[in-house]
Amino acid sequence: MLKNFKSITLGAAAVVASLVAGPVSAQTTLNLSSWLPPSHPIVANMIVPWAEEVEKATNGNVTVRILPKPLGKPPAHFDIAKDGLADITYGVHGYQPGRFALTKAVELPFLGDSATATSVAYWRIYQKHFEAVGEHRGVKVLGLFTHGPGNIFNSARPVEQLSDLDGLKIRVGGGVVNDVAKAIGATALLKPAPESYELMAAGVADGVFFPQESIKSFRLTDLVKYGTIVPGGLYNTSFFLVMNPRSFDNLSAADQEAIMSVSGEHFAKIAGKGWDDADAAGNAAMMEAGVTLIQASDAMVTEIKAKTAEIEQAWIEEANAKGLDGAAIMAELRAEIAAASGSN
Repeated sequence: MLKNFKSITLGAAAVVASLVAGPVSAQTTLNLSSWLPPSHPIVANMIVPWAEEVEKATNGNVTVRILPKPLGKPPAHFDIAKDGLADITYGVHGYQPGRFALTKAVELPFLGDSATATSVAYWRIYQKHFEAVGEHRGVKVLGLFTHGPGNIFNSARPVEQLSDLDGLKIRVGGGVVNDVAKAIGATALLKPAPESYELMAAGVADGVFFPQESIKSFRLTDLVKYGTIVPGGLYNTSFFLVMNPRSFDNLSAADQEAIMSVSGEHFAKIAGKGWDDADAAGNAAMMEAGVTLIQASDAMVTEIKAKTAEIEQAWIEEANAKGLDGAAIMAELRAEIAAASGSN
């Protein structure tokens, strides 16, 4: 009897010790809510490779499961992670107007032609200047990235000068691109990207401001007839990859470190390359479909710069109001993009 009592006591002590020891390495599945189809480059070329690296880095302790259906509409995905409905989400900052100010820095016109360089520079600037301001409070930020340079696509006519945009209804995704559209004379329709085909097919929108990738990804090659490629980009779009902080804290310290080793700047490179490769594929698809592609003239670029200069100044003032040096940060961002472009 005494022997049995000792065995029970020792067993109970072991259970208690395991409970108070905190997070340990264990098999954990993290659910990721995705609002894009599995074939979209964000999922196929960015999220899936990253998830595979997470599993490898954690020695199989952590796997990322992409849910078969999204847990909400695209604009809801930041809060879906924040509120713990999913462990991980991705999304577009501009889908929630007024919530994120600093992230608009990387959406400004003429930052460059490489999503990889812009995304890497973005992460560095975020860590150095933006993180402490707390616009992403309530989530664990795993990654930030941009798509490739945004351009002008429509079904009505070639856009060779800004006056050609007069009267055209253009679907935009929010954030800086909305301001750019208004500044250069387009009528902006603020809608999530997955609605683009329906909007154009129904004649609600005449065109879209998109990177080249998206014309292929959203099956617009049969609707878009004309594209104007703007050197350096008419705009970019800022994206996030975030995790519920409680889900992150429940992982062991070793698994947390392993996940972050393949996130941050490392993920920025994965995402940027995914976009750059997809832009090349999108361009090829448009050429095959017979879309007329022209390059914006120097005169058109000069006109765009003049009409959008106040957008950058407005961002500088927003950053200054948050205690930052907006002009210095923009100069540093451009320098980081140039440095990252040289290392690609």
